[in-house]
Amino acid sequence: MLLDIMQKLAFKTYEQMCLDKLKEIGIATASEWCSAMGYIHRGSLSKVIKRIKKTSPEKLKIYNNKKPRRYEAL
Repeated sequence: MLLDIMQKLAFKTYEQMCLDKLKEIGIATASEWCSAMGYIHRGSLSKVIKRIKKTSPEKLKIYNNKKPRRYEAL
C-alpha cells in the first residue's frame, strides 16, 4: 500500500514522460512521436531525444541510421 502511494507521488522527468508516450504508441518516427506528444513540428523533441541517447541509451532503441529513424522505448 505504501509502495503504491510512493509510486503515485514520484515525479517524472520530461524524458521519462516522452518515453512513456513512445511505449504507448509503439515504434514510431520522430514526427509521429512529436504529434503524439501534442507538438506540430517534428523537430520539437530533437533535444529530448539527444538527452535520452546521452544519459540512458538502454531505454531507447533506434532503427536505421539514416532518416527517417524509427524509435522504440524499451
